[in-house]
Amino acid sequence: MISFDFEYFKPTSIKEAIRLYHELDEQGKKPMYFSGGTELITLGRVNQLETKAVIDIKSIPECLVLKKDATRVTLGAVQSLNKIREQKLFPFLDKVIVEIADHTARNKITLGGNLCANIIYRETILPLLLTNSQVVIASQTGIKELPITEVFNQTLKLEKGEFLVQTITENKEIDLPSLSVKKRRQWDVGYPLITVAALLKKGKIKVAISGLCEFPFRDPQIEECLNNQQVSKESRIKEAMDQISHPILDDVHGSAEYRLFVLKNTLEDILDALEGAKHV
Repeated sequence: MISFDFEYFKPTSIKEAIRLYHELDEQGKKPMYFSGGTELITLGRVNQLETKAVIDIKSIPECLVLKKDATRVTLGAVQSLNKIREQKLFPFLDKVIVEIADHTARNKITLGGNLCANIIYRETILPLLLTNSQVVIASQTGIKELPITEVFNQTLKLEKGEFLVQTITENKEIDLPSLSVKKRRQWDVGYPLITVAALLKKGKIKVAISGLCEFPFRDPQIEECLNNQQVSKESRIKEAMDQISHPILDDVHGSAEYRLFVLKNTLEDILDALEGAKHV
């Protein structure tokens, strides 16, 4: 049970949502945007999150878009992960989504909720980073469309009062050979040790990793080592792992040493799959 009361607002336009946020913020109500609500419920129950006002953006038309046109795929931030997967617009993202939580939870978890979550995994960012996707952000000064690589650094860097409206991915990136590997210590739907997403583009492998550190990331130096075919596969993987500069997670789900062991084996599988097959 959530131990605090809050006001609930459901705007029907971006402009109204932004206006509400700043008005409520000026009143000291620490407003938060709301789509699936899973994080508010989960963290609110354990007093790790509190607000006096929530702004439900699920009725804003731009946030509900799910479409593929001649050049790109656009995904609304408030669409549930299951709804996105059912549309089959972005196969690489679908591979990641199917491994997040369980089917029931994915009916509530939204794309924007996962990308902006406090939880460390945020796996939906992985294919977006690898496909050079764009994000559409609503702010007090209007709508802006930016490369996700400019906005994401450990977390999605949104200014106060901004919210994610859509993600946009070029069609030419959508159907490239790709792979998503999620490794758990136990159970089919337990928290992951690590998730590694990989994409093959112009003969080069690109990778992004979640669960190894306290945030998901992509590192070009790791990719450079993995693609150095002048040395053995074992050397490529060792050199790639030597590039990891952030502290490795060490928790109840797995020690740092075990996570690195799992990562090594996962990278071996990815190299075998993407270098040895035209399609995954």
